[in-house]
Amino acid sequence: MTSRPEILFLCVHNAGRSQMAAAFAREIGGEAVVVRSGGSDPAERLNPAVVAAMLEKGMDISSEAPRALTREMVVAVDVVVTMGCGDACPVFPGKRYIDWELSDPAGRSVDEVRVIRDDIEERVRHLIRTLVTPTAETEGVGERSKNGDVT
Repeated sequence: MTSRPEILFLCVHNAGRSQMAAAFAREIGGEAVVVRSGGSDPAERLNPAVVAAMLEKGMDISSEAPRALTREMVVAVDVVVTMGCGDACPVFPGKRYIDWELSDPAGRSVDEVRVIRDDIEERVRHLIRTLVTPTAETEGVGERSKNGDVT
C-alpha cells in the first residue's frame, strides 16, 4: 500500500452509493487518502435524493458527475469497494476487494436514502480507520456501531 492509501468505490450507476461513500471518505480521510469512484454503467446524473441526503450532512455533491469505470482506475488503487455491481465490476489479481451489500437508493425517497447514507458513513469511518495510521486528522474517526462496539 502507498503512503496515502487509494480507494475506489464502485457501484453500477455511480449516481448514489459510490458517490456517497467517496464524499464521506474525502471528508473523513482528508489528505490521508486518495479517493475515486466509478460505475460499470454510469447514469446521466446523480440521484437527486442522494444529493439532498448528503446536503443534510453538510456535503454538497451536486457538482459531481457519474464516471465510467476504467481499467486504469482499478490498477491505480489499493482497495476496491464494490456496492452491488456483481459481475460487472472487474477483478484484478493483487487488489484488495471489499463488497458492501447495500440497498440501491435509485427510486427511493430521501427518508429511505438517509438510512443507506448513514450505513455508508459508518462503513467508511471503519474503512478509513483501518487504512490510515491515526493522525490528528483521523483520530476520533471511529464511532459507536449499532451494537455499541467502537468501530
